[in-house]
Amino acid sequence: MTAPHQLDDSTELLLSATDPERFAAIFDAHFAEIHRYVASRLGASAAEDVVADIFLTAFRNRSRYDPARGSVRTWLYGIATNQISTQRRAELRALRAMARKPPDPAAEGPEHRVVTRVTAQGLQPAIAKAIAGLNDGDRDVLLLVALAELSHDEVAAALGIPYGTVGSRLNRARKKLRAALGDANPLHDPERSSGHG
Repeated sequence: MTAPHQLDDSTELLLSATDPERFAAIFDAHFAEIHRYVASRLGASAAEDVVADIFLTAFRNRSRYDPARGSVRTWLYGIATNQISTQRRAELRALRAMARKPPDPAAEGPEHRVVTRVTAQGLQPAIAKAIAGLNDGDRDVLLLVALAELSHDEVAAALGIPYGTVGSRLNRARKKLRAALGDANPLHDPERSSGHG
């Protein structure tokens, strides 16, 4: 719950259209999370520039934000996904590099957290290779669910796609990953198991 003197993200963002200094609250609230997400997809070296571009794009487009379409967090993940799409080669290089490396059980970096969330068996090279083999749309949905922990509704809002498309892309990605991993369950989808997806 926010303190009475603090405004929610949506209000801060809307007010920043006429008072640009208010955008600092959005940056402060979301920078670390967005940076972790981008670094996990593109690697730490590419993350700084990409995250700077994400927040610059958000700042420039802040007057276009529509709170009816989703939270500020969801909106930022949509911008992040668009920025990452311009960096696809860097993402694929990072995934292919992970696919060539043997699993490191002592690693606790972002790559290890991705693998831990995506597969209970810790098959880093195999999962990285399988993720690299997904089409862009399926990979975006899968990683927004697995890394950003967005709900299906949030993914739909972030990507500007129908809710049903999120489910079908996630299902297709899961099937491809499962096949690549010898029928291991590559992604536990809490919405599906709780009856919401």
